[in-house]
Amino acid sequence: MTVAAGIGYALLALGPSLSLFVAVISKKPFLILTVLSSTLLWLISLIVLSGVWRAFLPLKSTAWWPFAILIITSVGFQEGLRILFWKVYKRLEDLLDAFADRVSKPRLFLTDKMQIALAGGLGHGMAHAVFFCLSLLTPAFGPATFYVDSCSQLPFFLVSAIISLALVTIHTFSMVIAFNGYAEGNKVDQFFVPGVHLVAGMVTLANLASGGCIIGIPLLYFMAILTLMHCGKMVWRRLTEDRSRQGRS
Repeated sequence: MTVAAGIGYALLALGPSLSLFVAVISKKPFLILTVLSSTLLWLISLIVLSGVWRAFLPLKSTAWWPFAILIITSVGFQEGLRILFWKVYKRLEDLLDAFADRVSKPRLFLTDKMQIALAGGLGHGMAHAVFFCLSLLTPAFGPATFYVDSCSQLPFFLVSAIISLALVTIHTFSMVIAFNGYAEGNKVDQFFVPGVHLVAGMVTLANLASGGCIIGIPLLYFMAILTLMHCGKMVWRRLTEDRSRQGRS
């Protein structure tokens, strides 16, 4: 039963991502490479962050503010890295468009650009799930489960998987929003992504309080739904504008 539970936790955290990978990403080798390179990049960033913070851990204070500082610095570092990731992608996009012009092929379509952003976001989300969820699941395959006092209502591994699913969703679709914001110079999208990232990270601090997961998890999923809705609205607007532009031409 515990083997089934361990597999279930892993699928809960990464099942939707695997479905998205099979349905969209796996059909194009370039998108697969984008996912793999993005996953590696974000894993390295998390390892670097953990190395920096290792000097201060374990935190001896029982207050929440040292953890808040950890989250703020981590989000700031990753958002800076996101901008760098965008600049590298933009340079690659220009090279691909130039090559397409030389061989008389069409340039990247808007849907292609969005799929590349989606692949980059999926890599970010998968790296987060591997680092913060899958790496903790080995004991879940043992003869028992594990509870923590601050969230005694649910097994620790289940809470970890549920939180990872929400954060994977946020990271995946935030990349699409961010890339669009950088491309259009849209300040709303540019500030929406780090804002959601920071709020989602701070919401997880609720798990430190007794019974806090009962409040923190719904709030985290509210942020995930908000990200999905904003991303869907943005994609619909961009596709509608693109079709109208093509119709006029």
